[in-house]
Amino acid sequence: MIQVAAALIENKQGQLLIARRREGKSQAGLWEFPGGKIEAGESGEECLRRELMEEMNIEIEPYEYLGVNDHWYGEVHIRLLAWKAKYKAGEVILVDHDEYRWVEKGELNSFDFAEADKVFVRMVGAR
Repeated sequence: MIQVAAALIENKQGQLLIARRREGKSQAGLWEFPGGKIEAGESGEECLRRELMEEMNIEIEPYEYLGVNDHWYGEVHIRLLAWKAKYKAGEVILVDHDEYRWVEKGELNSFDFAEADKVFVRMVGAR
């Protein structure tokens, strides 16, 4: 099982940050809430701060745990843990993604999300 943290990052306008996985990556072409693999001894919140700085050059502040979704991509078991987070600073520079967008919660259903993320799309899109 691979433990992964995802951040539902909100800007001051109430929009959420989503990113599309680039070609050559698993789930290429699908949208996701940014994050990454949790390393040994690391909390989900620490992982998100580190990953968002490494992969997008931005500072965030995770503040509310949303839940977990266990998903299997064939033989690969992903445990996706999600947090709400606030965007703090930085200009987005993409590493593992080929596109990003700030979107309204009601727009989330217009994007083709990776299966593991869909439970969180439904969770925040319904609010």
